[in-house]
Amino acid sequence: MPSREGQGQSAYGLVATIASGARKSWLGLSSHPLGLSTLYFTELWERFSYYGMRALLTLFMVAPASQGGLGFATPTAGSIYGTYGMAVYLLALPGGFIADRIIGAKRSVLIGGSTIAAGHYALAYPSLPTFYLGLALIAIGTGLFKPNISALVGALYDRTDTRRDAGFSLFYMGINVGAFFAPLVTGFLAQSSVFKDWLSAMGFDPVLSWHWGFGAAGVGMTISMVLFARSMRRLKDPDVASPEASSPFSRQAISIAAVTLGLLALALLSDVNGFRWLRWLFILLPLVGIAYGAARQSPDAHRLAAVGIYFLAAMVFWAIFEQAGTTLTLFADTLTRNEVVGLAFPSSWFQSANPIFVILLTPLVAALWMKLGSRQPSSPVKFGLGLVFLAASFLLMVPAANYAADGRVSPFWLLGLYFLFTVGELMLSPVGLSTMTRIAPQRMSGQVLGLWFLATAFGDKLAGDIGGAFTTSDPDALALSFLAQAGLVGVAAALMFAVAPIVRRLSEGES
Repeated sequence: MPSREGQGQSAYGLVATIASGARKSWLGLSSHPLGLSTLYFTELWERFSYYGMRALLTLFMVAPASQGGLGFATPTAGSIYGTYGMAVYLLALPGGFIADRIIGAKRSVLIGGSTIAAGHYALAYPSLPTFYLGLALIAIGTGLFKPNISALVGALYDRTDTRRDAGFSLFYMGINVGAFFAPLVTGFLAQSSVFKDWLSAMGFDPVLSWHWGFGAAGVGMTISMVLFARSMRRLKDPDVASPEASSPFSRQAISIAAVTLGLLALALLSDVNGFRWLRWLFILLPLVGIAYGAARQSPDAHRLAAVGIYFLAAMVFWAIFEQAGTTLTLFADTLTRNEVVGLAFPSSWFQSANPIFVILLTPLVAALWMKLGSRQPSSPVKFGLGLVFLAASFLLMVPAANYAADGRVSPFWLLGLYFLFTVGELMLSPVGLSTMTRIAPQRMSGQVLGLWFLATAFGDKLAGDIGGAFTTSDPDALALSFLAQAGLVGVAAALMFAVAPIVRRLSEGES
């Protein structure tokens, strides 16, 4: 309980203050604005819920009904995973608008997080209707939550504050602390024979263990909202556009609704035979937007053109990176020896490798940016480096796929991949969040972050389509798939390095 003004601090409050100070010092939060600590731990628990569910989603869909799963074919599961992942981030676009123009970022985070929790509890109930209801609620809630908590982090810093990238890197570490523990907890509940035996002993059906994992993810989200509600008064909303400073509300609302529904319809239609060519629009539409913005004389239009270039680079990155939830999950489950020194573990635990590497490497990367200060690489160069490391990680999987022809391969192949693409992630993702809040036109931070997460939406959709083609019967085809993905990312890296000077000029509003 907070002490009243003029009263002495209670022993509990003193201990809590000392513990909080120690925690902030250990994390490096003490040199950053006070609100970063609140947002750090809120995001930690939200990501616990998201990654806890994601670690199980594909495995649950492809598991036969006799094992408590849905029994979907791999292409069907991949399509659902991709569409769900796209919806999660696509809805960040209206989520940013709602925050900017109606209720503010803080209320959007609170309402969105509560909706996510309801979605996880729906998934905890074993039925097909509640499965789809749960996915829909999580997508809607994340659309409100995700762009706006990042906007709140951006509002803690001036645009010229050199601590900005380091602050976002620390915030990103909070994401990954939650993401590390989530698969360990939910994977144990869903897949572990120990927990299934306990369920049997207690009179519960062990084949329903998947839903205990989904329920645990909901508990994490509930904790997140309790922490945020207690501290949200200490935060400030980013600038919210006034009616005089932007286009009429009704026109903008209709435009965003039309774009959101249109893109979702495009994603669904592109899964239909005869309409798969529509997937090219995911690349062509951003290119048209970049060309239009760069041709205008407005500095804000030039900044939005720069956002478009980052958008394309991020879309390619996430399309390959998000194989963690599809191709790599299935590779871990069917082609990898899931044991270390004779001790078996659930295949979903591989999902904790990426976040633990983020936790270990983030302080080093944040310290590097702080040490370099004004001499650090530009944002587009950092993006290019991120793509290079991602390409290298998938090149590593080419021999692993070939060795899988002779039986299950060592878990160290996947651990090596996760290490390399984690380095790439740290070059791109937190830097991207920081860059979007820095170059966004005034009073458009929420909407620009919505566009940033739209890149993840497109990437997730493509990731699901790629993952749907996973096969265990043809190692040569699997190796070729890994090689093709590495090649695609390598080309994107080369292009990003080439246009880096142009991106820097556009980011400053120059032609």
